[in-house]
Amino acid sequence: MFTLEIRNANSEVLASANGENHVYLYYDKEYEKGDTFAVKSTEKNVYLMLQLDHAMGENFVYMAENEVIYTIPFDEKRSSYSPQDFYGNRHCLSVRKADCDEIKVRKNLALNVYDQHGDPGLFPHAYANVETRGEAVFAARNAINGNCCNFSHGPWPFESWGINMQDDAEITLDFGREVEIDKMTLVTRADFPHDNYWQKVTFTFSDGSTLVWDMEKSDFPHEIPLSEKKRVSWIKLGELIKDPEDPSPFPALTQWMVYGTEA
Repeated sequence: MFTLEIRNANSEVLASANGENHVYLYYDKEYEKGDTFAVKSTEKNVYLMLQLDHAMGENFVYMAENEVIYTIPFDEKRSSYSPQDFYGNRHCLSVRKADCDEIKVRKNLALNVYDQHGDPGLFPHAYANVETRGEAVFAARNAINGNCCNFSHGPWPFESWGINMQDDAEITLDFGREVEIDKMTLVTRADFPHDNYWQKVTFTFSDGSTLVWDMEKSDFPHEIPLSEKKRVSWIKLGELIKDPEDPSPFPALTQWMVYGTEA
């Protein structure tokens, strides 16, 4: 059984719908600051096709808890979202159980347009030890939202993960369960000459292994095939070595894709 709710800042329910395997919720008012979505399930550890906004579309996610709260972004937090997201007074939300084909198919296991800060209970989830000035346009979640537009920086569509010029910056991708991966792709930000780039990066996997990868200055995706499939629950990207001869202190990550299947 699933339930979708829209709540205000006082946790009062403004609209709700529930159903066995597939739920739609229509809301005909503009959102206000402090409004949240609640996604509830009688089961934990379920694969879902989730749509919290019609403009953002449906996303395959893994829900580890019985309830997930999603805070609708306002003010500065909106800067990393499209102006169409959560806009207007006609909204359609939905949640349903993913079917067997959607679960088993090879896909980008890192993609989650509904990722947010904190411990969301909704996976995949990206978090980092630094985000430039704590601004939404440089948050870790930007690296898994599916947007690969990398030739500038700042508000949408140029949001990215920014490292605040820290040499020890690292970002972690948590799948919330074990998956089997065979390839990764990094889209680094390429707002040259504003940006620097990473000459070398290191991936650390939950199985204890590491992979060091040489990079180049490019606006094209960096394809990283794995020599053999790996079963992992998380991956950390760190030891980010920028070009010491480039005067810019601003390398950044636009998108991180990880391809594979459920383990």
